[in-house]
Amino acid sequence: MLDLLYARLGDSHTIVALLVAIAVMATILTIAMPMLESDTLAKRMKSVATERERLRARERERLAMREKKAALRVQPKTYMKQLVDGFSLEKWLGTDQAKAQLTMAGFRGRQAEVAFLFFRAVAPLGLFIIALIYTFVLMDSSMSTLLKIGISIMAAYLGIKAPEIYLQNMISKRQASMRRAFPDAMDLLLICVESGMAIEPAFRKVSGEIGVQSVELAEEFALTTAELSYLPDRRTAYENIATRTGVEGLKQISTVLIQAEKYGTPLGQAMRVVSQEGRDQRLLEAEKKAASLPPKLTVPMIVFFLPILFAVIITPAAIQMSDKFS
Repeated sequence: MLDLLYARLGDSHTIVALLVAIAVMATILTIAMPMLESDTLAKRMKSVATERERLRARERERLAMREKKAALRVQPKTYMKQLVDGFSLEKWLGTDQAKAQLTMAGFRGRQAEVAFLFFRAVAPLGLFIIALIYTFVLMDSSMSTLLKIGISIMAAYLGIKAPEIYLQNMISKRQASMRRAFPDAMDLLLICVESGMAIEPAFRKVSGEIGVQSVELAEEFALTTAELSYLPDRRTAYENIATRTGVEGLKQISTVLIQAEKYGTPLGQAMRVVSQEGRDQRLLEAEKKAASLPPKLTVPMIVFFLPILFAVIITPAAIQMSDKFS
């Protein structure tokens, strides 16, 4: 059997027949392979476009439901709206800076603006009347009338500044919460982007994960995802998140996303740098707080610890001296 096989392989006609068969098979495969291969790129692009449209539709529906619930849940009070519209308080007390502060504090919509204008008008008058009643009726009458009027005017000025102080306090708390969670959010966003995820689902994914650390930052990312779905210009959505928050890190990432959208620059390295800067800033703030502890502890130690220490040291000696002299 082996001798026959060797004889066949040594025959020139058999070798030529094998070469011809191999050439024919190669020709058939060369012609047939392009016909058998499917257009994977087209299918992938089609699936990506379908997924993107599905995400946009879902975000639009979610945003519509959120706005509908918010409109049913929070409406301007009738008496507030009547007072604001009746005295045209929006013209006299409403400013662009106040609207920006309301947005940065997390108060959105017409109801927040109406409530702010209402309290900005009522608080000075209310505190002024309360101060007048207290100084002229309840306090000692020996105080001069001019001093009582001055106290009432100071109370009215405090009423003017009270809404602004409240807003500044809310803005500070909100920004502090977002600054603490910002580096971790950037790490998650970087992982999503480098894994091939688009920026809209990346924002949506990070908003669901970062809510454990900062509800405010998760809310801003979710709102940015919705804006990316329905705004005609994506740059506006990136600028809005920087305007709404006022956090330096989010302003940087907004600039990075705008440049990437305009010039097609890679996001990975830029987002990694922004994340590291956020971590360095958080570390610097922690070191600053740690460095400020000794001066802050000086007064409590003098007031509370030193008297007790002196009492513990001096009391036994005083008792012994009292027993000795007695």
